[in-house]
Amino acid sequence: MSDVIRVVVADDQQVVREGLVALLGLLEGVEVVGAAANGGEAVELASAGGVDVVLMDLKMPVVDGVQATARLTAEHPEVAVLVLTTYADDTSIAQALKAGARGYLTKDAGRVEIGAALRATAAGQSTFDAEVSRRLVAGLSTAPKSNDGLTARETEVLRLIAQGLSNPEIAALLFIGEATVKTHINNTFAKIGARHRAEAVRYAYRHGIAEA
Repeated sequence: MSDVIRVVVADDQQVVREGLVALLGLLEGVEVVGAAANGGEAVELASAGGVDVVLMDLKMPVVDGVQATARLTAEHPEVAVLVLTTYADDTSIAQALKAGARGYLTKDAGRVEIGAALRATAAGQSTFDAEVSRRLVAGLSTAPKSNDGLTARETEVLRLIAQGLSNPEIAALLFIGEATVKTHINNTFAKIGARHRAEAVRYAYRHGIAEA
């Protein structure tokens, strides 16, 4: 990645889209290389190359933000998705993270917060605003017990896996080392009989540890 973060803005509301383009133009080290009115257009712009981050709204016509994020994650993993949306409900957050979003902000975020989130996302880090972080932590604390002997921390880790977080992202969110995360994952997989993350995700949704 170059020193300049190349961004595509995806939002179906023209006034919001143009406002974001203007706002990002004020940020040092950020270049807007395209603007999309829906998720399909965002994927097309990213497919052309030269894009580091897509700043993605969720509720859009034709192809919504969750669908576009899943396509980008599968087809263009080098492009990071940072969600910027009005919605901060548990379902929207879970769907976006499960699709592969690396960060999640609400539209209450200001220029400085968006700039910091873009830099973190482009660097491969996860970033969440205060409300989203609060909901993630609250969701972890109310995770139901499993019938397979999972500890509370193993259940937390499994829930985050189901939300699409990587080992480094889980470690950062739970304030533990990556080696500890790997140990929890190995123990969890052994207890639930999962051979890989996809099977673990299915288990989490089937047993109510993660919400659809």
